[in-house]
Amino acid sequence: MFQPVPRHVFLVASLLLAGCATRAPLEAQRTPDEVSAHIVARMPARTPDREGWAADIQVALFAQGIAPTPENLCAVLAVTEQESTFTANPQVPGLGKIAREEIDRRAASMHVPKVLVGAALRIRSPDGRSYAERIERVQTERELSALFEDFIGMVPLGGRLFAGLNPVHTGGPMQVAIDFAEAHAKDYPYPVDGSIRHEVFTRRGGMYFGIAHLLGYPARYEAPLYRFADFNAGWYASRNAAFQAAVSRASGIELALDGDLLRPGAPLDQPGATERAVRALGPRLDMGDAAIRRALEKGDSLAFEDTSLYARVFELADAAAREPLPRAVLPGIDLHSPKITRKLTTAWFANRVNERWKRCMARR
Repeated sequence: MFQPVPRHVFLVASLLLAGCATRAPLEAQRTPDEVSAHIVARMPARTPDREGWAADIQVALFAQGIAPTPENLCAVLAVTEQESTFTANPQVPGLGKIAREEIDRRAASMHVPKVLVGAALRIRSPDGRSYAERIERVQTERELSALFEDFIGMVPLGGRLFAGLNPVHTGGPMQVAIDFAEAHAKDYPYPVDGSIRHEVFTRRGGMYFGIAHLLGYPARYEAPLYRFADFNAGWYASRNAAFQAAVSRASGIELALDGDLLRPGAPLDQPGATERAVRALGPRLDMGDAAIRRALEKGDSLAFEDTSLYARVFELADAAAREPLPRAVLPGIDLHSPKITRKLTTAWFANRVNERWKRCMARR
């Protein structure tokens, strides 16, 4: 016989369903094996060791409390396929030449004399070759990073002079930033093999931190396309680019839609371009410079959308456009990296991943 469900059960369920898109505690009722099976079913058929990949993805999702919905699973798989075609430690063509140029560039930016770097790299390593010779022959970022750690440990004053010159700052199957992983390692569920940097180059670590970067923050996007852009450009870049577009519409001041609301380290009396444009709206917003700065400082969190500044700027912009403007747009960013040899943009990356996501969602 049907029994009526108590009212408090409906209330609890409603609260759970009202959570952010990536986290849904009700999904945790699936067993790990069931989640892994769903992942395997949605992976490209040619992927080697699909069960192993699925197990690492499942652990990362459960450890971070991220719902294993089809949308989230396909987001993870689409980014991984785009970044590495499911290779935990992908080879990079011409990596030795790229690495040497990057070492010289970073040395120059840190005012380390090029002649000093060259002399240090000519030192013989334990295998009899110079470090310069070994760098010329590296094929993967994991190999290069380990080689450089060995180098700074062997060279006199290596840690003091050369620690900041490690040319590898992203890695793993999702190409996650090393500094991001180090900043989000508090609840890492595995024993750390030496360092978090080392873990990023493993499949389990690369997937854990890549998933954290992709899905580990709340956002109110209506489509996954904007998370894919954020994965490339930084959390909330798509939301912030839409805010910049609204500032431009309301003020008439053209802005680069790059998602950067503040110039890093800028004093209050030396604002960046976006902040200057917002200040031009100050009288219409009924906000002073200090209040504007405080609101813009929340641009790296969801809380920015709850500020008076965000609401008032969009009110002005929507009125000027005579229609609601989008609250997310693809950032207009050209991609620059020693590994990139052709003109690419954040929009290109996001759209490529989005196409992979759609194909994944169509798999059963």
